[in-house]
Amino acid sequence: MKTARRRIDVNLEELDRVLDDARQAPLSEADHDKLKDTLHAMAALLIRSRNTEKTSEVLEKTGSSKQPDDNAPAPPGHGRNGAEAFVGARKVNIKHHKLTHGDRCPECGRGNAYGQNEPKVLVRIVGQAPLAATVYSLEPLRSGACGQLFTAQEPEGVGEGKYDETASAMIAQLKYGAGTPFNRLEQLESQLGIPLPAATQWEIVEDAAQPLKPALDELIRQSAQDDVVHNDDTGMRVLTLKRDPKDERTAVFTSGIVSVGPERKIALYFTGSRHAGENLAEVLKKRRAELPGPIQMCDALSRNLPKLPAGAEILLANCLAHGRRQFVDVAENFPAECRYVLEMLGQVYGHDAKAREQGLNPEERLQLHQEHSKPVMDTLHTWLMAQLDERRTEPNCGLGQAGLSTVHQSR
Repeated sequence: MKTARRRIDVNLEELDRVLDDARQAPLSEADHDKLKDTLHAMAALLIRSRNTEKTSEVLEKTGSSKQPDDNAPAPPGHGRNGAEAFVGARKVNIKHHKLTHGDRCPECGRGNAYGQNEPKVLVRIVGQAPLAATVYSLEPLRSGACGQLFTAQEPEGVGEGKYDETASAMIAQLKYGAGTPFNRLEQLESQLGIPLPAATQWEIVEDAAQPLKPALDELIRQSAQDDVVHNDDTGMRVLTLKRDPKDERTAVFTSGIVSVGPERKIALYFTGSRHAGENLAEVLKKRRAELPGPIQMCDALSRNLPKLPAGAEILLANCLAHGRRQFVDVAENFPAECRYVLEMLGQVYGHDAKAREQGLNPEERLQLHQEHSKPVMDTLHTWLMAQLDERRTEPNCGLGQAGLSTVHQSR
């Protein structure tokens, strides 16, 4: 049974007095309880202030939901990582400085010392520059008679090129894998005594990308054969972009396309003037003709839809989360209506969670939703249409816009 949250009055002067007294003598039972209650109240306040879209948290802010259970167990914490977690670390085995397997015990002198299966493990983490430089000074010798110059050979594995392949890979990983801008990496390396201009970084990555082009083409080809594709756009600032002279567009987009197959996911990114729908259409041109159309997951924005050639088909499945989020945004202004919508959608998400827990395959998952989620969505769709038809809300207000969006998703 849930208990109501206790009201706690905080007096800062009294808390200061408790802390000052604690320097001189142990805390009394009453002072201990006062500090503990205050800390717990502050922690609960911080937790509740976090940004979330959970139905219970959203409705709590509107005052139309039950109070959370203060006696619920705290979520598990994060302990320290054990040595086995450092899979990328260099492993060094150190022998005992005096003893070997089978030596006489130096302590008792009676038994022998034998090796153990589990060694004592010490993890040591050191700092290093993302890119380090080594300057090789190759000794030159010149003949005093003929003037012939003899220069020492560079060490094995060190080529004449300035930038090693590992440097190219690290710059690309920092930029496109970890989101480190070229200018920021230039500044960091400069502070560590390694000049690495941003323009040079771009040239290094561009050169390194050329040999990978066949791999990208193959990923696009394989992505086109998958059963489900997700696509969406985000804005992208590019200083200089080569455009078709006939292209009148000025904006630049990065389209993300994620394809889902039976045992894999492939993520593709395209930056240019094309929208997500146009980039998806280019990918689907490589789909085998004998395959049925894939399921496309996206929001209801028209530019996410691909223009396919005659005979090609897709099964459009608009993203329900986008429609739901609009009700989250206006929940404080329309608590009753938003509560109804969020709780109805919560049933659908609950059915999907059950399908995942049971490990259902796509066909079984679809059957479960058709049986249990379709009646919910039909009821919600009817209710949303009634709100608009009866003019209970203006289409241009926050609730009306959310309703129109979710009508598209709930079809």
